[in-house]
Amino acid sequence: MALKHFSILLLIMSALASSPAEQSRFIGIKQFTGFTAESNGAALLSPLIKAPIDWNELIVSWNVDASTNGGIKVEARGIFPDHETKFYTMGLWRKDAGRSSVRRQKDADGTVKQDTLILNRPGADVQLRVTLDKAKLKFLGLSFLDNRMTLEPLPPNRAAWGKIITTPERSQNSYPQEKGWCSPTSLSMVLARWGEVLHRPELDIDVPEVAAGVFDSGFNGTGNWPFNTAFAGSFPGMRAYVTRFSDLSELEDWIVAGIPVVISAPWHLLNPGRHNTGSGHLVVCIGFTETGDVVINDPATNLQKGQKVRHIYTRKNVINAWKESRNTVYLVYPEDAKIPKDRFGQWDNP
Repeated sequence: MALKHFSILLLIMSALASSPAEQSRFIGIKQFTGFTAESNGAALLSPLIKAPIDWNELIVSWNVDASTNGGIKVEARGIFPDHETKFYTMGLWRKDAGRSSVRRQKDADGTVKQDTLILNRPGADVQLRVTLDKAKLKFLGLSFLDNRMTLEPLPPNRAAWGKIITTPERSQNSYPQEKGWCSPTSLSMVLARWGEVLHRPELDIDVPEVAAGVFDSGFNGTGNWPFNTAFAGSFPGMRAYVTRFSDLSELEDWIVAGIPVVISAPWHLLNPGRHNTGSGHLVVCIGFTETGDVVINDPATNLQKGQKVRHIYTRKNVINAWKESRNTVYLVYPEDAKIPKDRFGQWDNP
């Protein structure tokens, strides 16, 4: 009997160790009364933000009211019981011009890879420093990840199987000036969808305008994840941020709720046999087939060759491709939208 109880205990401990809530978590901040002004008044310091997991990767997102073309500088540091890191710059952003990530921030504690803070030592708490220039802060999002963990698959949400969210289809290859525009093209499709649903034509923005609005001069490209969501979240009433999901079943939860999701998944892995471009790729998940394969609006489509933007990729291939980004997503939706129940703490709570 004692051995049986011990075996049950081991099973429980194993289940707890592999909980999705221990691999990635999200904290959304909409009230900033606890932030304090630095002595020179130039920046706001957050209170200590207790980390929900033993993380080693952090992505910070922000939404500002940029109607005055204001700007924001976002910095983050890790705070251990015995040590504080420096403040790392997570981004310099404004809606119309002057967006840049910052290179060469590597030191003994960690590094910033364009939009992701990676610490060599896991488990720090966090403090943010936010400098606003004629901009009103609406939202901050912190996506924590322990990249050392692997998880067992979750049961699928079959309520999403057979459901398609009609979403405008756009190809980055329709623009001769495009340079890796998969991210702004995906964002343009999602914003256009909300423009139709909300009867807000200002959200239906052509791809070149979105590309100009998310361009990162520090890395000379349009693939900076928080810059893309900051653009979408700058519109009144819109919420947008970067986070990580645990499993495809959470993507299914959002499809059931009627909300398309931008996912980061390399093009050559979505359909093995394609040429490896050597870079990441963003696409829009708009639904699932009756058998659980994934329906995607893929901006890397050549319309002149008769290709369609809407693709069906096998469930297995999407899982394999998406895991390259640790299941990174852009969530873009109206602030008052009815979003799915958050089973594992992976997105903002209303």
